[in-house]
Amino acid sequence: MHISKNFCTFACFLDMWYRFWTFIVHFLSAWNTTGEGIHSPSLFYLVRFLMRDEYAYYGWSAIEKKRALLLACEDELEVVDYGSGGSKEGMKVSRRVCDIAKGHLETRQMGELLFRLALHLGHEAGRPIEILELGTSLGITTAYLASADSRNRVMTLEGSAAIAKVAQGVWRQLILENIECVVGNIDDTLYKCAREKLDLVFVDANHTYEATMRYVNFLLPRMQENGILIVDDIYHSPQMTLAWEAIKADERVTSTMDIWHAGLVFVAPHYLKKHFRIRV
Repeated sequence: MHISKNFCTFACFLDMWYRFWTFIVHFLSAWNTTGEGIHSPSLFYLVRFLMRDEYAYYGWSAIEKKRALLLACEDELEVVDYGSGGSKEGMKVSRRVCDIAKGHLETRQMGELLFRLALHLGHEAGRPIEILELGTSLGITTAYLASADSRNRVMTLEGSAAIAKVAQGVWRQLILENIECVVGNIDDTLYKCAREKLDLVFVDANHTYEATMRYVNFLLPRMQENGILIVDDIYHSPQMTLAWEAIKADERVTSTMDIWHAGLVFVAPHYLKKHFRIRV
């Protein structure tokens, strides 16, 4: 047991240094911060105006107040952890809400970007859009996705019923009624519940090469032509980076944007096969 614990600590240390090193490499190699050199008008607009938008939209402050409450909440939850290996049964562990919030909630910057993307895609489509999130956690990212437009349909998949219950409480307090939360092992629920046509997908679930590729291969045929699939934590570990490289090479993928924390995937046939590193 002592050896196993030391090994896990060492593995976490290596992953931490891997993320630090990839961040330095990204910072030094990412060049396109304002859209210059991007020939597609749609992708240029995304970088120049959506990623650089400093306007504070409606609802953001209320969501961030909920984040602050979660970060301060010391309530204990008995959660089901399916682990990075994708265990079918899962393991019950006790965790404080504040620890889950510190370790698993997306940054405010990422939430705001997802909000802008949902707003933009809905405007471009001229209709309510279909949004799918893999990995609800405590529901802050889901709140950003849902609050962009109450007409949009947001489906979010979460493995633990206890965590999903906290998230649902957050949404009730924010009066977000366009969210459907499906509880269970995402390796099962995704294939049963995902809609046939999707506009915006955020993948933040099982951080292994095999699971990520399985999710993406299932989701790519379901993406609308102008849809965006976002893979979170592409530099979480070497195998996540390998998954990101495989996604970039997929013939169904036209363009991608690497913002270090996540990768944006585009399937529109009129885009050139090009990959951008963006410093945000």
